[in-house]
Amino acid sequence: MDKDTAGKIHIGWEQADITPDEPVFIAGQFPARVSEGVMDHVTATALVLESKKENGFSDYAVMVSCDLVTIPDWFGKIVREKIQKLVPDIETDRIVLNATHTHTAPECRTVHDGLRVGDANVNPTCGIDLPAMDPVDYVNFASTRIAEAVKQAWEKREPGGVAFGLGHAVVGHNRRISYKDGSSRMYGKTDDENFSHVEGYEDHGVNLLGTWNSRGELTGLVVNVACPAQVSEAAYLVSADYWHETRQELRNRFGKNLFVFPQCSAAGDQSPHILVGKAAEERMRRLSKSTQRQDIAERIADAVEKILPLIKKEMNAEPVFSFLHKKVELARNMVSEKALEEALKEADKYYKEYEKLKKELEENPRKKEKSPEHDYLRWYGPVTMNYRLYKRNIALKERFESQKANPDVPFDIYFLRLGDIVFATNPFEYYLDFGMQIKARSKAVQTFVVQLAGPGTYVPTERSVTGGGYGSVPASSPVGYEGGRQLVNATLEGIKSLWDNQ
Repeated sequence: MDKDTAGKIHIGWEQADITPDEPVFIAGQFPARVSEGVMDHVTATALVLESKKENGFSDYAVMVSCDLVTIPDWFGKIVREKIQKLVPDIETDRIVLNATHTHTAPECRTVHDGLRVGDANVNPTCGIDLPAMDPVDYVNFASTRIAEAVKQAWEKREPGGVAFGLGHAVVGHNRRISYKDGSSRMYGKTDDENFSHVEGYEDHGVNLLGTWNSRGELTGLVVNVACPAQVSEAAYLVSADYWHETRQELRNRFGKNLFVFPQCSAAGDQSPHILVGKAAEERMRRLSKSTQRQDIAERIADAVEKILPLIKKEMNAEPVFSFLHKKVELARNMVSEKALEEALKEADKYYKEYEKLKKELEENPRKKEKSPEHDYLRWYGPVTMNYRLYKRNIALKERFESQKANPDVPFDIYFLRLGDIVFATNPFEYYLDFGMQIKARSKAVQTFVVQLAGPGTYVPTERSVTGGGYGSVPASSPVGYEGGRQLVNATLEGIKSLWDNQ
C-alpha cells in the first residue's frame, strides 16, 4: 500500500437508469396501477466508500439508493449476487440498499418474497391478468443495471474528502390525525368538528454528507430527510417524485455532473401532503407558479446551499471508518384471536366483492372501455383493490398460526461510522418517534437514520396503536411497538460499539 494513500478515504460514484421501456405495475396503494408512461426517470445511485490501511487491509461499504417503494428480500438478494459476480472483491454483507419509498416506481416485490412476516400489502398479485411487465422480469432488468453501476463506482474510486452538516427544510408532515374520541386516522380530515390534534412529531432536519475529489471539486451529496417520496403517489406515470426535481435543482446550483444520493429517515407516519393549511399552501404555489415538488426541491437545495460553504472548511480526507452488519431478532406483533376473527370477516367481505366485480367484468367486457380521464381508479381498480384487501386480511391467519413457534423475526441492520457521523439503517417504515429516540441518544455528533433498507412494513408507536387506523393495526405491522423499542436499543448498541471499539 502506498503510504501516501494509507488512511485516506477513497470515493466512487455512479448512477443507473432503472426505468423500464414497457408498462409495469406501479408500486404502492391497494388498487393495481399499470403505468401509462414516464413522468421522469427512476434511478439507482451507487456510492463506494473505502478506507485504505498501510497493512494492505481495506475497510469499505457499498451503498445504493433506489427510486423504489422498498428493497424486498429477493430483489436485494439478486442485486447482491450480481454485484459479487461482477466484482468478486465486494462481500455481499457490505452492500446496503435503501429505497426512497416513491409510490410511482415499478413494482419490485415478487412472488419470491411471499409473505415472510405476514403482510399482504407486499403481495404483488392483483387477482386478474393485466398487460404489464412481470415484477420478476423488472427485478432482473433493474438488478443488472444496479450491479453494473456498482462495478463502475468501485472502479472509479479515488482519494477524496468528506464533510457533514445539518440544515432544515419543511418537507414531511405527520399524516396521522387524532380526534376527540381518541381515534386516529391516516390522512384524516382536519376540518372535522371532532378534530383534536396531529398525532405526532415532525422532523425538518436535512442531514447532509458531501464528497469532494482530491482537486477540491464537489462530486456528490448524500441527502437525508424524514419524508417518503409521495407527492405524486396516485399517478399512473413512472416517477422518482420530488427527488427528480431535487436532483435537477442541486445540479443546477452545484454542477451538472453532481451525484445525489437520497435517503429517507424514520418516517413511517410522515408524508409530504399538507393536512393543515392546505388552501393557503396551494394559493402560495399558484402565486409563485410552482408545484409542490419544485417547492420541496428548492427548500432542500436552499438548505444544502447554506450548509456547504460551512462544512467544506472541515473536509476530512482521513475520517475514522467503521462498518457493521448486525442481525437482530424483533418481537412479532402478536395477532389476537379477536383480531384474527375480525380480519377473516373482512377477508370474506372483500373476497365476495372481488368475485362479484370479476364476474361483472367477464360478463360485460365493455366496462373495460370506460375512459380513465376523470377517474382516479381505472376499470381494474376496484376489483384489484378488493383482491389485495382480501389477501391483506387473510395473511393474518398465517401469522396467527406461526407466531407461537416463532415469536421473533430476524432482520438485518447496517451501520457506517464516518468520522463523527453514523449511518444506521432499518428495513421498515419506522415511525418518526423511534428515529428521534435514536438521534437523541446516539454517540455520534450527527446520526443519519435510514429506513426502508429492506422490505418495508410499518413499525408504529404505542400511541398510534391506541389510536388505530391504517399503519397501526395488526395487518399493517407484523412488528409492533415492542419490536420498535427493541430496534431502538439494538441500533444504539450498534452505534456505541463503533465508538467503543475504535
